[in-house]
Amino acid sequence: MKKSEDRLKVIDNIKAATERGDLNCKVEIGDPTNIDMETVLNFDVMRQQPINKIKKIIATKIANEYTKIFNRDTEIVGLENVKGIRTGAIITCNHFSPQDSTVIRYFTNKIHKKHKLDIIIEESNIFMTGQFGFLMNNCGTIPISQSKQYISQSFMPAMEYYLKKRHFILIYPEEEMWFNYRKPRPFKIGAYHIAVKNDVPIISCFIEMKEIPGEYDENGFNKLKYILHILPTIYPDQDKDYQEAKKEMMNKDFEQKKECYERVYNKKLTYDFSEEDIAGLKEDE
Repeated sequence: MKKSEDRLKVIDNIKAATERGDLNCKVEIGDPTNIDMETVLNFDVMRQQPINKIKKIIATKIANEYTKIFNRDTEIVGLENVKGIRTGAIITCNHFSPQDSTVIRYFTNKIHKKHKLDIIIEESNIFMTGQFGFLMNNCGTIPISQSKQYISQSFMPAMEYYLKKRHFILIYPEEEMWFNYRKPRPFKIGAYHIAVKNDVPIISCFIEMKEIPGEYDENGFNKLKYILHILPTIYPDQDKDYQEAKKEMMNKDFEQKKECYERVYNKKLTYDFSEEDIAGLKEDE
């Protein structure tokens, strides 16, 4: 089946990035590039304005319905690993699709009586238009920015506020989305900085992708079934030096995801590029 030229271009970008060892770079094409910092600085991260509270209710209902549809075949393994959590927490996960957050929402909706979900997104996403843009702006999303003013005055206070309210906050430690890329990539420290600072655990997740033979999506790729692996929860060691504690959490999280990848795909993790790294790319045999 003919595949989308845009998606093939992104895959070429992924291949080039792996060859030069740049595993956290942007590979998507067509993302918004005009960032209005005034809009970012004034983003209502805590939904304090009444109109934004209403928008969040509407957006969350839409997202929940979409989540049910998108994840009708999704499996969850390891729910027992979150049974003992009584506080807020940071969820970390591999990032390979605009819809992968629905897999996490599917999981948190099963325990939503205790914990609501917030999602950290790249600041450029709040400038998207249409229904997807509406969801990006209002569905419990919080933009991350390079602005030190925004981080200190808005972002970090929001992290503390939501974690105290026992929310689960999804942060992608790989940062950039790599389309249908199966492998876990090196992590940035931010998620673990927030976990140690607020004394909350990391809920370590890895999404496995399996092709559905004979079924194709709008891009000409095999449709995928998702298996969410919830790995052992990682708690901050407050007896250790702050810098050491967050690096320890990050390293342990990566090792868990690496072990999961190697187990479910039955191969050692390397960053040599193969078509099999991109779920749904290879034609059915």
